[in-house]
Amino acid sequence: MIRAIDHVNLVVADLARSVKFYTEVLGFVKTADVHMKGDWIEKIIGLRGVEGLVAFVELPGGGGPRIELLHYVTPAGVALPENSRANTPGVRHIAFRVDDIAGMAARLRAAGVTLFSEPVTVPQGIVKFAAGDKSLLYFLDPDGVILELAEYR
Repeated sequence: MIRAIDHVNLVVADLARSVKFYTEVLGFVKTADVHMKGDWIEKIIGLRGVEGLVAFVELPGGGGPRIELLHYVTPAGVALPENSRANTPGVRHIAFRVDDIAGMAARLRAAGVTLFSEPVTVPQGIVKFAAGDKSLLYFLDPDGVILELAEYR
């Protein structure tokens, strides 16, 4: 039986840029650096000649699973623009709960982040949330990964 989500993996083109975004813009804390190379990782992921650089980031106080930012030195992958569209099949976004969605939106805009819109409140009657009214905001990380902010009132 599954007990918890251990981590979420995001493959990134520039590890330093992504660490800076997740720590300085979103407020995560970098907790580990890992260099992956050798037979063990090739067996796990099914690719040959693998060398990867990893940084783990977590929310202060451990609020949720770790995010594994992984840069493949070899073999290099291909960025597909379709993956930055909300309707492309597959894992499409990670949602983060916040207390001040308007403040976070302003912080993201000031950092030059691409927002899909301003925060939008889910109309009452669409879904009833035990935590109250819900506002949402989609935006892109530096590699075009869709991220979401969710605020409950």
